[in-house]
Amino acid sequence: MNRVEEYLSDIRRAEGLKNAILYGITVSKRERTVEFSLVTDRTYSETEAEKARASSEKYIPNGFSARVKIIKRVPDRDIIRGKIYDYVAAKFPAASAFLEEKNIEVEMLTSGAHFYVDIASGEQALFSSGKILDEVSAYLGSIFCGTFYGNVRIVEKEAPSEALLEELPETEEELANEIRRFPICDFAKLDGADEVPKTAVYMADSRNEEGTFAICGTITYIEEKQYVKHNEKTGEDVQKSRFSVSLTDGTGSVRTTYFPKKATVDKVRELKTGDKIVIVGANEEYNGSVSFKAAKINYGAPPEDFTPEARKGKPVPKFYHTVFPEEYVDYTQAGFFDSLDKPDDLKNNTFVVFDLETTGLNNNPAMGKMDRIIEIGAVKIVGGEMKEKFSTFVACPERLSREIVDLTGIHDEDLIGAPTIEQAIADFFKFADGALLVGHNVTFDYRFVQYYGEQNGYMFDQKQFDTLTLAQELLRGVLPNYKLNSVADYYGFTFNHHRAFDDACVTAKIFIEFMKKRGTLPA
Repeated sequence: MNRVEEYLSDIRRAEGLKNAILYGITVSKRERTVEFSLVTDRTYSETEAEKARASSEKYIPNGFSARVKIIKRVPDRDIIRGKIYDYVAAKFPAASAFLEEKNIEVEMLTSGAHFYVDIASGEQALFSSGKILDEVSAYLGSIFCGTFYGNVRIVEKEAPSEALLEELPETEEELANEIRRFPICDFAKLDGADEVPKTAVYMADSRNEEGTFAICGTITYIEEKQYVKHNEKTGEDVQKSRFSVSLTDGTGSVRTTYFPKKATVDKVRELKTGDKIVIVGANEEYNGSVSFKAAKINYGAPPEDFTPEARKGKPVPKFYHTVFPEEYVDYTQAGFFDSLDKPDDLKNNTFVVFDLETTGLNNNPAMGKMDRIIEIGAVKIVGGEMKEKFSTFVACPERLSREIVDLTGIHDEDLIGAPTIEQAIADFFKFADGALLVGHNVTFDYRFVQYYGEQNGYMFDQKQFDTLTLAQELLRGVLPNYKLNSVADYYGFTFNHHRAFDDACVTAKIFIEFMKKRGTLPA
């Protein structure tokens, strides 16, 4: 038994961690800590978590303290089927050409699952010679608790057409959707670093990265906030600082909260909008959503000539097929003289302001089954004016929860006959082509669009601008919060909240006001 097996055997004595797997160990030499990241498929108690932490102390060097981060991840048939299909498509595209997701059957077990791939006679060599099933089983075992075993079943299937065979890539790398990175330049210590990061993950790709990684870009918003922390040793309440930071690298944006050390808080206070920094941290789950947790902040910048690498995908459709944009008419829009006051950045760029309604909050497949898009609403701003509208329901094969019905007013019958996500996302990809994307808390909706776009071969990769971040910058101290309805009330805009087009429309009006106030786009 090796040390990992010995460690897991010790941890698994707790009922809530009976099937736990170890998916990462993070060592901080500066803080003298070792963090063990565990995944479990059972409900665990705080007592069991503390026992796991105590057990972890036995496996670390003297002088270090142990931390334990536990994520509960319970897969179902659809999640496992999707993971298998995505893994084969990314790693073995030649084999995936003969596979459809419906050809995968999953049999759930008490711990783990058996899966079967239905293939035609003569195709079995594709799944056996390269040990694809063994690799898929190992992959599933690395992200879910339990044991996974795969096999093939020979069935009658229609052979792929010659046209399909001609479209197969010559190498697996052509379809691999790797996380993109760029080199970090001008690194200088602010908070310090256990290891100097050499590369940063594109913010547009950061939601898919696991473990500790770096992001690097320009500060678009930073604010210090005070909070009180109870010191258990002294029994006193101590006032502490935390910083809310928004960062962009031109491919996307990330908002995070940073807790400085006493020795670095004054240095962090010197940071301002426009400064270029590098943040090292990791994605974590909190309250059902995934956010980036900052650990270290230092100075750093993208290369001076940084041009984001384009992502491979389908070309923009030549025609709309199911959702057809309409002319947007609003007789209260700016007149001639008012339009003269609009800045060049607003008039010389095309923007698509969008909003979604979804079945829930999970926009990261790594955290379980993705929630679905049930409505897309968007407005196109051309020449500084709202010119086109895009609005559609999206079919959903699952019944909507009572919470979603109450929140949005959308019912199951509203979605009958609506375009599928495959159809809707293709038309929205065409509508957004060549435009900069805008939204209120834009990253949340963008992750849904990016995920379902990728599922259908459309790689959304536009730069995004967040009216939430702009509100924090331009209305700081004016409003009690920066929610969409609060900002809309400030400008006197009325709308039907929690419906996609109405939210997109009022967000577009707010964005125009912000641009008139600010004058230029954020970096």
